[in-house]
Amino acid sequence: METPDPQTPAAETESLPVEVPVWTGDLVHIYISGGHDYWGRQGEGRMQSGITEVREIECVAGMGLRGDRYFGFRPDFKGQVTFFDAAVVEEIRRIFKLPKLPASVFRRNLIVRGMPLKTGLGKRFIFQGIEFEGSQECKPCQWMDRVIADGAEAFMKGEFRGGLRAKIRSSGVLRVG
Repeated sequence: METPDPQTPAAETESLPVEVPVWTGDLVHIYISGGHDYWGRQGEGRMQSGITEVREIECVAGMGLRGDRYFGFRPDFKGQVTFFDAAVVEEIRRIFKLPKLPASVFRRNLIVRGMPLKTGLGKRFIFQGIEFEGSQECKPCQWMDRVIADGAEAFMKGEFRGGLRAKIRSSGVLRVG
């Protein structure tokens, strides 16, 4: 029997579990829509699919939010859910002098407070017991100027002001509050 070489790291033969950080923060709003209003509509009018606010939502691993337009859209789709910072909503209300602007106008799923969205890009994290994987910064489109005010799209570009798109890696239920 060979004596183990102390210079050979054990990690070469065994993979160590990667610790997935748990994000704490508040889930302020949950929005879903059965259809797209803007996506793929450049140069055309807005669709009127509506948006529904719910108090809880089922997250299905690899599929998305049950009842939302992106549910089962395509395998491993990077935008199964979008996290959006409530502080950005408040900042836009203040800067554009729109104190009653509803958070639903952004058409993002999860309006959250106190979560480090930009640190989630390319990483897995757990929120309310559900595992997500940050896949892409959600870039605002020209529709933001139409539904909010001129300059809203430019303001939302960068610094993750458009939100974080994510894949759902484990199933469960998210709840507001």
